Amino acid sequence: MSTRHFVESQLDPELAVVDEICAAGEPWVRLVNEGQVFRIVDLEGNQAVDTLFYNANHLMERYSATDTVRRQKMLYLTTGSKLYSNYGNVMLTIVADTCGRHDTIGGACAAESNTVRYALEKFSMHSCRDNFLHALTHEPACEHLGMSKRDLPSNINFFMNVPVSEDGGLEFVDGVSAPGKYVEMKAEMDVVVLISNCPQLNNPCNAYNPTPIRLLVWDNPEDMTAD
Repeated sequence: MSTRHFVESQLDPELAVVDEICAAGEPWVRLVNEGQVFRIVDLEGNQAVDTLFYNANHLMERYSATDTVRRQKMLYLTTGSKLYSNYGNVMLTIVADTCGRHDTIGGACAAESNTVRYALEKFSMHSCRDNFLHALTHEPACEHLGMSKRDLPSNINFFMNVPVSEDGGLEFVDGVSAPGKYVEMKAEMDVVVLISNCPQLNNPCNAYNPTPIRLLVWDNPEDMTAD
């Protein structure tokens, strides 16, 4: 279903125009312009990073798991993978990746799925869907967008390991990432990046211990390589 392609970046973190930490279990949102390069770093390892992308100039266009999987005939993302929109356009391209495998089909945890999968008393637990909705309605970067829960498509789970069994079932198992692993993407259009740094405590996607991530953005990446 995919081959892991490990490629290290030549970009210097000291030259990034954005360098921020997203705390464990929290949302993060940012505009990344066409041509910029965006990196997600799994600081402590085995942390799922649920992520959505929207065309910043036409919000009805957004990341499509269906188009991304169908056009490339791969369930998992790695170096060279293109992230397609529901309009069939390439939104971002993965240009470096030291983890080598990222999930496209596991979806985001929610109060409802926590209840169905685990127990009724899990309903009130914090979830990625809560994070997405909070960011869309409360984060300053999203206030003018006018989006709501109807604008939440299926997401990417960076660093998350979701094998597909022979009978078509999904498993949530220990990740294939490790401390300091990262994935780096070049924006092929202006995109709004919406992240939930997954707060899940009921399965091993976060090693039962959600941890922070680091987020970096570079301008003019050809001029930003380390010596």
